Amino acid sequence: MSVVVTAGLTRRFGTHTAVDDLTLSIEAGEIFGFLGHNGAGKTTTVRLLNGVLAPSGGGATVFGLDVATQGAAIRARTGVLTETPALDDRMSARATLRFFADVYGVEKTQINPRVEELLALFELQERANDRVGGFSKGMRQRMAIARTLVHRPQLVFLDEPTASLDPVATREVHQMIHRLAGEGHTVFLCTHNLVEAQRLCDRVAVLANGRLLAMGTTTELAHQLGRGERLRIEIEMAQVAAAESALQALPFVTAVERSPEHGREAALSVHGVSRLNTPFVLQTLVGAGINIFSAMADDASLEDVYFALQAEQPHGANEEAAR
Repeated sequence: MSVVVTAGLTRRFGTHTAVDDLTLSIEAGEIFGFLGHNGAGKTTTVRLLNGVLAPSGGGATVFGLDVATQGAAIRARTGVLTETPALDDRMSARATLRFFADVYGVEKTQINPRVEELLALFELQERANDRVGGFSKGMRQRMAIARTLVHRPQLVFLDEPTASLDPVATREVHQMIHRLAGEGHTVFLCTHNLVEAQRLCDRVAVLANGRLLAMGTTTELAHQLGRGERLRIEIEMAQVAAAESALQALPFVTAVERSPEHGREAALSVHGVSRLNTPFVLQTLVGAGINIFSAMADDASLEDVYFALQAEQPHGANEEAAR
């Protein structure tokens, strides 16, 4: 079942189009990644989907509710964690959660049980009565996510949830996101961290200047760009040109890229090479007199896909000012 459906969703600010003819759907229970440079339209899209902004064109529904006319009903069923969540440093964790539970209209008899449930879930019981101002970055982020979930939203928007966190706190947040999806929540994840997106997301959408460039799983997008399967080969530095020439002559090879050089070795990523034709590739290189140090099959990463998509955009397009 689709939780979010947009059709030609557009938002303009004067002459600037922040979201341009966006059409996508998000299924219940999935972790959906929303990727793009600063100013790509991610934050504006989140505001549109929560009924905070009205579309300039097109439309969207969330839970079947119209974002243009039923924003309050939508926001009652969504939770939004901004990149810099506001927390009152003077309030304790318990008081903060009670306050937001009241704001979100949680039934009075359910506020205390819900607060204690979240304190336990996010491992904040021992610091429940301490002021939030004394919390570490990781604890503050756990606190912010707990606040976002206080009214049991079915759809959760997370904007850069691991920004500035150390590796331990980042891992904790990743575990929480997986837990949310496992409990039936739908997660809309805005992030610049491509490794994070590949690790967490079921599908991703890539934006540039408000327009949707591509949507799907990493594997699907890689194959659409002809960068799905690839072979990483390490050879002698002096033989790079000869190796590239031999590889580019193969009909199934879609691209040959050089990796950063180190020592007397060079690494080539050969796109379009499946495990079935890998032996033929190696045989071709050996026949051309290339000394091979190592060869390893490797699928294209989300980072490869992202930068390939962005490279197809007009020069300077990604420098457009953010809105």
